[in-house]
Formats: sequence, C-alpha cells, structure tokens
Amino acid sequence: MIKARAIPCLLLKDQGLVKTVKFGSPTYIGDPLNAVRIYNEKEVDELIFLDITATNEKREPNYDLIGKIAQECFMPFSYGGGVRSVEAIKKLLRLGVEKVILNTATHENPQLLREAAKSLGSSTVIAAMDIKRSLFGGYKRYIRSGTRAVPGDLVECAKMLEEQGAGELFINSIDRDGVMGGYDVEIISRITNSVGIPVIACGGAGNLEHVKELIQKTNVSAAAAGSIFVYHGRIKGVLINYPKRSELDEINSIQDRRVGGEV
Repeated sequence: MIKARAIPCLLLKDQGLVKTVKFGSPTYIGDPLNAVRIYNEKEVDELIFLDITATNEKREPNYDLIGKIAQECFMPFSYGGGVRSVEAIKKLLRLGVEKVILNTATHENPQLLREAAKSLGSSTVIAAMDIKRSLFGGYKRYIRSGTRAVPGDLVECAKMLEEQGAGELFINSIDRDGVMGGYDVEIISRITNSVGIPVIACGGAGNLEHVKELIQKTNVSAAAAGSIFVYHGRIKGVLINYPKRSELDEINSIQDRRVGGEV
C-alpha cells in the first residue's frame, strides 16, 4: 500500500509565487526558488507547481524558471500549465520535472494524453480536473484556469481519463480553493471509488485535521494544499511551512486503520 502524501501545491504567475481564492485574486507570496530552498530544509517529499496563466495566455511553460526550480529541488516535483504537446512534455521531463499535469489539453486535444502515455509512460502524466459545485448541488468540470465549464459527468470523465492513459488524477476544487474550510470529501470519495489509479485531491485544506479527514473518508493517494503550507495564523502571514514527521506519521496511521477496517 502506498502511503498517502501531503503535497504543497504552489502557484506560479509570471516569475512569482502566488496564492488564489476560488481561482481568483492572486496574492503574491514570494520567490518560488526561496520557497523550494525552505522545503528542501524541511525535507518535503514532493512538490506540485501550477502556472495559472500560461494556458489562457496561450504560451508555453516558462522553461527557464522551471529549469531553475529543478536545479534547486531536492525532491521530485510535478508541473502543469500551458502544456499542449508531447514535445513540451519531453522538454519538461528533460529539465527535471518528474510528472506533467494536463488539464485543458485533455479536453481540447484528447489524443495528447494517449500519445504521451504511450510514448513516455502513464507514470509521467497526471490528468487534472478543476471542479465546481453548481447552485443545484451538482458538479461541473472547468478548463482554462476555471474560466470555461465543459459538459459531462465528473465520475465518467475520471474514468475516461484513466482509460486514455493517465497515471494519476489531480482533482482541484474551485469553490474551496483558498477558503480553508475543508476538502469536498463527497465528490472526492465518489471519484476515488470509481477509478483504479491514484488520486490527488486539492482545494480546501485549512489545517491538518482537514487532511486527516480526507485520508480517513476517501481513498486518495495524496492531499495537496496551498494555504496551509504558505500561510501561518489567523491573519495569514506568509510563512513557508510543512508538517513535522511525527504529524505525517499520524496521518499515515489513520490510513492504516482505515485500510484495516478500524476507522
């Protein structure tokens, strides 16, 4: 059994690190390279970087910045944003990115996911779904940084992405992003129960209790979060941080009990 991971999800805009609320109002946090150095010191196991403007600006990933991040990182990291071709994926992998995250491209060019998985292996490709609860209680998937809704059932979409070759799914909740009120356990549970590949959930964590709840009530392989790893205190002072090893062990013990039927 793979232990559940707690992954800082860091948002890139221009050359800086930002944090959003419901995919809007980006607040500058600092230099991504400085953040990486701090995470190195804290022995973080994994990072996720998402360029939140590359797709809508119709540009390639910032390869220069990504290369600098790769040179600083002591841990594996995934990258998403502006990736529209197998050639771009290959270039990112050569720079040192371990896994590439695809979202808009999986809808606008479904063949890309199949081609990438076939030529580079499913383990290098994560398919992302940005989701939002509707006024009537249902859910919709969004692309282009949360600006365009696409039709279809989320569970069926998750199954399709798995069939097309995704090695993992990244589920990001738009209406919970930056709110720090907890993960959307309901839809995450439905998705994790419908696919056989690992699922990373993101959006909503305000404290480690929210992470524990997610691990306890769903079959996620990882809890990704932004706010709790870049903010500190009620006034949200910027402080790059990460749980202590003992706290991570407690999260894993919850997973062990759940799998064993005790939770």
